[in-house]
Amino acid sequence: MCGVCGCGEGEVRIEPEHSHEHHQQEAIREDPSERSHLVRVEQDILAKNDALAGHNRAHFRNHRVLALNLVSSPGAGKTTLLVRTLEALLPETTAAVIEGDQETTADADRIRETGAPAVQVNTGKGCHLDAQMIDSAFNRLHFSDGILFIENVGNLVCPAGFDLGEAHKVVIASVTEGEDKPLKYPNMFAASSLMLVSKVDLLPHLDFDVDALIANARRVNPAIAVIQVSAKDATGMDSWLQWLAGARGMMAATA
Repeated sequence: MCGVCGCGEGEVRIEPEHSHEHHQQEAIREDPSERSHLVRVEQDILAKNDALAGHNRAHFRNHRVLALNLVSSPGAGKTTLLVRTLEALLPETTAAVIEGDQETTADADRIRETGAPAVQVNTGKGCHLDAQMIDSAFNRLHFSDGILFIENVGNLVCPAGFDLGEAHKVVIASVTEGEDKPLKYPNMFAASSLMLVSKVDLLPHLDFDVDALIANARRVNPAIAVIQVSAKDATGMDSWLQWLAGARGMMAATA
């Protein structure tokens, strides 16, 4: 359960269609004292998380680890892309994975088949990973001198607000989603250094405007880098691997 947004807690209720306008107006009124309390709770939670994220960042730096937070909506293809990435990197580049899902170890099992070590974090009703989870999982990996991929829970909302200590957030947006994703979920795209446009092998079969997706992402974040990739036919994989090498080089130069 997310202590900030409250997802996973309580019941979602929707006003019935026959409600009168004055009932709808009453429904959206807030108790100022309750709102103030919620803001304080959110600030406390995020402050604690940010402190732990700072600890993680120092820990990664001391272990010469480039940590990347992979984020997307469910079904964008980030696990398949991650598997292909590990297959291309190993064994020349050392890599490990912290895998986040609400339930099951299915994705971590797929990762381990590549030869990379992986730790599964199941969040239950929680909608994102947090810095404490990453600290606990990283301590179990006993990992250094390589790339740590953190595959977050499929969600474009809450993970945007939770620093894990990563060097970069990498957002994956597939061509089977809408071109307006960056405008609907601006915080995630604003927080990301790179957007991977996934499943581009499907473009001949879809009515999807890649240029519009990229333009929308850069409306939100003018500095975001973009790589179009396909885990199926390897389109863009060389560019993605070059980006990873550059990020590692930048980390080493600033260590």
